[in-house]
Amino acid sequence: MAATRRKPAKRKSLARKSGRPPVEVARIDHIVLRVRDVPCAIKFYRQVLGCAVAHRQPKLGLVHLRAGASMIDLITLDGPLGRMGGAAPLKKGRRNLDHFALRVERFDEPALRRHLARFGIDMGQPARRYGAEGEGLSVYFSDPEGNVIELKGPAART
Repeated sequence: MAATRRKPAKRKSLARKSGRPPVEVARIDHIVLRVRDVPCAIKFYRQVLGCAVAHRQPKLGLVHLRAGASMIDLITLDGPLGRMGGAAPLKKGRRNLDHFALRVERFDEPALRRHLARFGIDMGQPARRYGAEGEGLSVYFSDPEGNVIELKGPAART
């Protein structure tokens, strides 16, 4: 008996009639960083950015840090999730990502500079940059694994 071929099902359009996609992104939920030294990374994010450990999944080599309404997840390079990402970051030509931006409530340059200096971090010069809420001051620096962090202040009022 010959198999009958079914016609491919017609796909429904994902767009609403208004032309807007059916997904509305509200904020960054989490980012995942592959790190060599999880305890060092936890210490950095706790002390420098005030993040707290929210949850641990040791079988996956995963630690979730609370970063305001979002999460920064740290995975070990040798754990099940980390191995899926291939070679370690910071090798020539390899990076985890370009950078990630964390929205801060106040951008108090002198206070930020003093705070980061306590950890040996030179934050450089703040500049006005465009972000989710519009243009506002921000500054870049790196964590111990070489991941670039942008602290993004509120949008300037016009």
